[in-house]
Amino acid sequence: MEKLAILDCGGQYTKVIDRRVRELGVKSDIFPINVKSEDLKGYKSVILSGGPNNIGEAQRLKFDQKIFELGIPVLGICYGMQLISDYFGGKVDSNLKKEYGQCEITIKTNSPIFEGLSENQQVLMSHGDTVNETPKGFDIIGMSGNAIAAIGNDDKKIYGFQFHPEVDLTENGMKMFENFIRKVAEYKEVYALDDRIQTSIKMIKEKVGNNKVIVLVSGGVDSAVTAALLVKALPADNIYAIHIDSGFMRKNESDIICENLKELGLKNLIRENAKDYFFNTVVEVNGKKLGPLVDTVDPEIKRQIIGEIFIRIANNVIERLGLNPENTFIAQGTLRPDLIESGNPDISGFAHKIKTHHNDVEIVREARKKGLIVETNSDWHKDEVRKVARKLGLEESIASRQPFPGPGLAIRLICHDKSDEAKITSEDINKLNDILRNVNENGFILPIKSVGVQGDSRSYRNLCLIEGNNLEFNWKNITSKAKEITDSIHTINRVGYILNKSNINDNINCYDMKINDENVELLRELDKIVTSNLESAKVNQTFAVLIPIGINKKYSVAIRTFVTNDFMTGRPGEIGKEVEKNQLENIVKEIEKNYGDKIEFIIYDVTSKPPATTEWQ
Repeated sequence: MEKLAILDCGGQYTKVIDRRVRELGVKSDIFPINVKSEDLKGYKSVILSGGPNNIGEAQRLKFDQKIFELGIPVLGICYGMQLISDYFGGKVDSNLKKEYGQCEITIKTNSPIFEGLSENQQVLMSHGDTVNETPKGFDIIGMSGNAIAAIGNDDKKIYGFQFHPEVDLTENGMKMFENFIRKVAEYKEVYALDDRIQTSIKMIKEKVGNNKVIVLVSGGVDSAVTAALLVKALPADNIYAIHIDSGFMRKNESDIICENLKELGLKNLIRENAKDYFFNTVVEVNGKKLGPLVDTVDPEIKRQIIGEIFIRIANNVIERLGLNPENTFIAQGTLRPDLIESGNPDISGFAHKIKTHHNDVEIVREARKKGLIVETNSDWHKDEVRKVARKLGLEESIASRQPFPGPGLAIRLICHDKSDEAKITSEDINKLNDILRNVNENGFILPIKSVGVQGDSRSYRNLCLIEGNNLEFNWKNITSKAKEITDSIHTINRVGYILNKSNINDNINCYDMKINDENVELLRELDKIVTSNLESAKVNQTFAVLIPIGINKKYSVAIRTFVTNDFMTGRPGEIGKEVEKNQLENIVKEIEKNYGDKIEFIIYDVTSKPPATTEWQ
């Protein structure tokens, strides 16, 4: 069988490369970057992934350089291109040009790897280092402004892309992969995957046998698919479905979810109302006491506490039901991106943690080691899960339901205190003023931090707000300035545009905020206003974020919309395209009418992923 080897340098998108190769009908295997070259014999080509490291001696990843002597085609992506360039004598520099998000590049269409494409291409960049000088024998086949975006050596059949062809935001990435696979590497066979549903059912039967299984069902498509697969694989009496109402659910959501779950054929459905437990419990992780949530600011600690409590509640139910904890399984709807972003060492030995997902905290990893965790979706991305849901016959209200993270509203409350404030320098303020000098906008850098992903690494950086002329603005101008800000000012990873105020001359204050009943309920109501008004918007996710900033009022709200397929990368919904201006006008009016005494700014998040993540925390 013709096979392709993917060498993992710790990139966030390594598994996406694997998926793209499989979609093109080629069998692929992922190896760590330090795999021995002799282990790659029998593979027709190699793809080197991106990664969070740089080429400097301190961070350089060690690899078997004989890989480049195998005489087979090689494609290097981002960090992989930098490894190729460095090995063959090129130069890689830091701080030459940092790029995060979608960019336009120009390519040489006579290169075999770009055959059939036009000269201008929209691609996704996420890098801090850049190839400054190409190696001898390599041609520059792509440029991003004055920076090198792609190199190639047709004789050796070795190519490098500084951008990521594997993600949706590179519009013709699949064509580039197809050119590499079918034209450069000359693969002839077509490899077909086994049926996903039958493979999952077989896995469940072999793993669980006649034992009992607890399935954690949030009501989202991921856990619903897991529950539906369990129903097909096991006797109904052996499945216990638990819906945990953490107190961080959206308005009326737990009631709706439990009604929907009954339709799946789940015989034993348990609803746990656990708000007080989540709000007030102190947990111990790796010998360190964390919590309670009502006193916690740091988003990573929030996520660890919540993930720990979910499993504790599941274990409490196991005990209450009189089940044996040594052979009772816990099933959850974990996706591949959850494990990648959590920096799970079983997925990649080199990937950096972006944020801990509640389904991959330490207590889950320990249970995984014992073989007691069932994860039917852990090799899939969100759009693949939706396809499986429809094949299983699930209601479209479940199959197309917008994602809602396990921690719920807890990570959409941007908690803050003085210990969490980041210093803002006059240099950054001057840079921001320079970027906005020739446009009709003003900018503000605030010490409110959110999580991002930049160059395959986690960032936790400041928020920038732009104010212009309320809803009368140029979308392209705003988003291009937002990208320039995050590319140029390295203490900022997220930009929001203020929809409801202009000509702001007062100081914007940052207030202390921690989780309590008042702000959770306020966010719940604001989220309902945002999501109901944007119900018909052509986006994949919509939600509200509560931020403790204002001039005279304590809170502001951010509207986050996201357009994506696999949630590994994406962009905000374009106003006037996916999101109608009148929808935002209605949101502004409704919020100001009902909560104008509490809400100062109504903000539209205009940041892509990267540099920001979908969620703020």
